Amino acid sequence: MAIASVPGAPPLSHTSQGILCVVAGMVLFVGQDVLMKDMLTLYPVWMLIFVRSVAALVTLLPLVVFLGAPHRIWTPLWPWYLARAVLFAAGFAAFYAAFPFMGLAEVITLFFSAPLMTATLAAIFLQEKIGRHRAAALFLGFVGVVIAVNPTSGDIGWIAILPLLCALSYAVSQIIVRRIGEQDTSLTIGLYTISFSGLVILPIGFAVSMILDITPELRHLGMEWPLPDLNGLAMLAFLGTLGTVAYTLVSRAYQIASASVIAPFDYSYLPLAAGLAYLLWGEVPPVTTLIGMVLIVGSGMYTAYRELRVARPADETPPISQTVFTPGGPAAVLAEALDAEATQLDAAGEKVSP
Repeated sequence: MAIASVPGAPPLSHTSQGILCVVAGMVLFVGQDVLMKDMLTLYPVWMLIFVRSVAALVTLLPLVVFLGAPHRIWTPLWPWYLARAVLFAAGFAAFYAAFPFMGLAEVITLFFSAPLMTATLAAIFLQEKIGRHRAAALFLGFVGVVIAVNPTSGDIGWIAILPLLCALSYAVSQIIVRRIGEQDTSLTIGLYTISFSGLVILPIGFAVSMILDITPELRHLGMEWPLPDLNGLAMLAFLGTLGTVAYTLVSRAYQIASASVIAPFDYSYLPLAAGLAYLLWGEVPPVTTLIGMVLIVGSGMYTAYRELRVARPADETPPISQTVFTPGGPAAVLAEALDAEATQLDAAGEKVSP
């Protein structure tokens, strides 16, 4: 997916194309989540996630077949992707389940703790080294998470925990991919993960609906799937298309440009989501959410800055190509890029403190 330039103008660099792709992807992800929040008043979360998975399968499967190698339809790593799909399905069901009870900016801010959790879990389970600068940035980010949750307000409950559970499941899924390595392309991983998530969301939905007492305020967690009319079908198809195109754009961004340059633009999702939520529903995030947002974004931006200090030509092919299909995910790629670069410089006798 190349970005066309204006006739007569110099061609866009890989970095410029990557930035355009990731920003466009974030815009579409915001649109997907705004639409999801609105449609939860009509359809249960399980149905929306299932429909999104079907739309992704219909789109990605022909794309993988058309592109051919190195993308592949059959992969022996499918059990890992099934585990990853369970994490995604359960995690994002919790994420969207919080939408009717919390402002969009609040939910998204808490979810953006996922890159912090990924880096921490990688240090614990993959023995990845974290220098003092990254450790300080992670600490700052987690302080932002605590402030955003605001446990002293007395309002904290299971609702506020849902986005954090999603972030944790997302982080674990990232560890699975980093443990496997680059044996499959991002399209293959996306095809399997999204398709499997559509299957596993059904038993998860049945289990939750059996455990919970589905009161009117929890109607979006029930298993009654209303039959959509033509307008509803069009909106469901549009929802699935938005997520799939956004995933493809972000994947492309990380395949053609340096992760250290691209990753900070992931955070464009936060102000876009907060601004649109204010315009559509008049949502004004609490001060604690705004402070937490600034600290979390600052943590991620500083980590990106540290990576830029390790000089790499902006248009050099990035050391990794694995990306994900949800906001916040590619920031986890940055940590992997940092580790790869630090290893190279350590081998050359240089000291790096990421």
